[in-house]
Amino acid sequence: MTQGPRLYGELASWFHLLTPPSEYEEEAAIYRSLLGPVRTVLELGSGGGNNASHLKAHSEMTLVDPSEAMLDLSRALNPECRHLAGDMRTLRLDQRFDAVFIHDAIDYMTTLDDLRAAMATARHHLEPGGVALLCPDHLRDTFRPGTDHGGTDDGDRGLRYLEWTWDPDPSDTTYVADYAYLLREGDQVRVEHDRHVCGLFSRAQWLDALRGSGFRPEIAPGPDGLEVFVARV
Repeated sequence: MTQGPRLYGELASWFHLLTPPSEYEEEAAIYRSLLGPVRTVLELGSGGGNNASHLKAHSEMTLVDPSEAMLDLSRALNPECRHLAGDMRTLRLDQRFDAVFIHDAIDYMTTLDDLRAAMATARHHLEPGGVALLCPDHLRDTFRPGTDHGGTDDGDRGLRYLEWTWDPDPSDTTYVADYAYLLREGDQVRVEHDRHVCGLFSRAQWLDALRGSGFRPEIAPGPDGLEVFVARV
């Protein structure tokens, strides 16, 4: 993978103003229903811990992310969860889980080799009969360019963003999400640009890769009309 977006490093302190944990309650409930009654969950690419802040009431969560800045945010939000630094392509723990959950961090797998490596990690960490839930933001079959905007305030700090999602080269396995951030501290506002390069694969590629990794995959409806992959061993 290329160098990660600025949002997960130098701008990480702004993350929960862009995407507040409180907005994830309904989404997390959908993921919980897809995972079923599981006791232990390994979340790969857990970011700022937004989903975990809702799932932790029902399962014992181990949260893994490559960014120490994001892990620090999640530790403050989810002090009762185990946090580990790691890459979802190469992580190998001496532990098995009832479920592995990969939210939209799976989008940063930009090649089929990366995607298969993340799936192999998920498979490695599952108990017999376990389930993996993988939640890409886009599939090649249905991708459309678009824009979004939002943001929140917290005391004398505030953030507003414009997101522009587009595909510079439809022949490859990536798309781009460009973000413009307006960051306010007191009465001072500055503008920052952040580019996220994300993977884009067809349904057939997803299903073939999951089967090749030892899963029995199904497509399920996720939040906001997205398609997600429920993969069992």
